Amino acid sequence: MKIRWTDLIIHIVGAELVGALSAALSGGSFSVFYQALEKPAFAPPGWIFPAVWSILYALMGISAYLIWKSDVSGKKPAMLLYFSQLFANFLWSPVFFGLKSLKGAAVIAIALLILITAMMISFYRICKAAAYLNIPYLLWAVFAAYLTIGILVLQ
Repeated sequence: MKIRWTDLIIHIVGAELVGALSAALSGGSFSVFYQALEKPAFAPPGWIFPAVWSILYALMGISAYLIWKSDVSGKKPAMLLYFSQLFANFLWSPVFFGLKSLKGAAVIAIALLILITAMMISFYRICKAAAYLNIPYLLWAVFAAYLTIGILVLQ
């Protein structure tokens, strides 16, 4: 399998840019808002989120590249699921931090879990490695949904 480095980098940078744009559209006062919220048990400090998301976006980009370069007929629906979950992911920060809509963010978090799961199943049928690369993302999304719903309940 020959790696097309330019294509791989485009996929990774594209995913990272979605995260950066989402953060930019969120209003900018993440730490102040997050620190003021009553949080459920196991809530990490705010500084951990950008570090984790940077890694997860890179893994998403790599997994999308693996699907994109495959010669399998089912890759278009798989990529549609990828872009759908990426869009839901994009929406979460502006809704939570920008609009301060905890209910809206909780709905998005649940939808995101469904979309990530569907994407991983679709990816698994094409390239198992692409699906496995998203396991940390799914686990973090479950944790993020727990935090979002926990914060909503505690407010």
